[in-house]
Amino acid sequence: MTTAAPTKTKYEAVIGLETHCQLNTATKIFSPVSTAFGAQPNTNVSPICLGYPGVLPVLNQKVLESAVKTGLALNCQIAPYSKFDRKHYFYADLPKNYQISQYDLPIAEQGWLEIEIVEKPGSEPIRKKIGITRLHMEEDAGKLVHVGSDRLSGSTHSLVDFNRAGVPLLEIVSEPDIRTGKEAAEYAQELRRIIRYLGVGDGNMQEGSLRCDVNVSVRPVGSSEFGTKIEIKNMNSFSAIEKAIDYEIQRQVKALENGEALYQETRLWEEGSQRTISMRSKEGSSDYRYFPEPDLPPIQVSQSQLEEWQSELPELPAAKRHRYQEAFGLSAYDTNVLTDDRSVAEYFETAVATDADPKQVANWVTQDIAAHLNENKIKITDLPLTPDALAELVNLIDQGTISGKIAKEILPELLSNGGSPKAMVEEKGLTQISDSGELEGIIDQVLADHPEEVEKYRGGKKKLQGFFVGQVMKRTSGRADPKLTNQLLGKKLNG
Repeated sequence: MTTAAPTKTKYEAVIGLETHCQLNTATKIFSPVSTAFGAQPNTNVSPICLGYPGVLPVLNQKVLESAVKTGLALNCQIAPYSKFDRKHYFYADLPKNYQISQYDLPIAEQGWLEIEIVEKPGSEPIRKKIGITRLHMEEDAGKLVHVGSDRLSGSTHSLVDFNRAGVPLLEIVSEPDIRTGKEAAEYAQELRRIIRYLGVGDGNMQEGSLRCDVNVSVRPVGSSEFGTKIEIKNMNSFSAIEKAIDYEIQRQVKALENGEALYQETRLWEEGSQRTISMRSKEGSSDYRYFPEPDLPPIQVSQSQLEEWQSELPELPAAKRHRYQEAFGLSAYDTNVLTDDRSVAEYFETAVATDADPKQVANWVTQDIAAHLNENKIKITDLPLTPDALAELVNLIDQGTISGKIAKEILPELLSNGGSPKAMVEEKGLTQISDSGELEGIIDQVLADHPEEVEKYRGGKKKLQGFFVGQVMKRTSGRADPKLTNQLLGKKLNG
């Protein structure tokens, strides 16, 4: 009698993200000092940034506006009454030895955003709502620069740059609704899209304007209990977020299957070796000794102010994706490309507003134009080819004035220099030949010049029709109407 092998436990991941978004206000959150990136170290500082005795912080009104608008865009409840708190910890880049943040009464709570994952072109999108626990305002710390060389420690000393101290941040905490690295990366990208659509930040991960810490645990599928939470830091790209999470899930599952214990800790993503490594253990929660910030009054957002800021919100990425798919019949893949950048979406919408075919406009924008932008490292707002000119090009094709082949031939000049496609076509004599009599004469000559191919075609090699079409195109420099050419060729070859 054979004994059945024990069923192998299946695990699922439980993932949440804590994201710090740097706001692009001209001055800091509590002092009138520049936030410009890349300034000489310790030049964008003031007594307020450095926590000198007797100085008083004053909340930047633009920071509050950005926080409320972001909260509204994330479908959060905006608190009519909130406050700032002091969060105490001691570190070399924190000049006051406390950070002004928000603790128990944040500006926004209980929201969500929708992610849309498209596995490949043509596939149906997978949509999922990720909960937002809270959004609050706080000030950034300074920056440590480790210098010198030591065989054991790697550096001999550290320098402190306080330019970043006091730069305004939004901390956005997700619910543990994420299950895969791909979902986490898409959540972070959607958050960046929203930040950029609102114009409150640039979301550049490479410059630290958007920083994500990930909490990952695994548990048996079907369990309602949480596993051991492990934090991952040091990820500076969306690809790194996905890879770090996928690696950590595999590492934790393997440890549990081998009977090893997991301990709460903070780990770092090591890009070179594509793995997470232990940074420090977390045996208990930190005691930050929060108390209300005595130098800042509570924040009260009036209903009229809330309604005004709500009215100023643009159409957001998820809403655009839904509209493009429903109103224009575009694929999920194309809508994702078009809505990733607000300026690209606005370019597309300006073009289709002139009654140009949306699918054709989308094809040009997501393929030829996108390739040109990437190759030349420019933004669509810098493109000489205007949306109206693109619409004109699409309409020339639809009207049969030019072929798609001719359009592709003149596109490089339009992309580089701009201008009117219609005027260019007329100037270069590129109008499509759609006269049956003229085309029949050209086709007759082609067939007369290739009697062997005609005989083979009539003997059953029907694919040779493409050869004859190519010869006609060659003789007309691509100006022959492809559809009419095929019709006339078919009649003459099969007649």
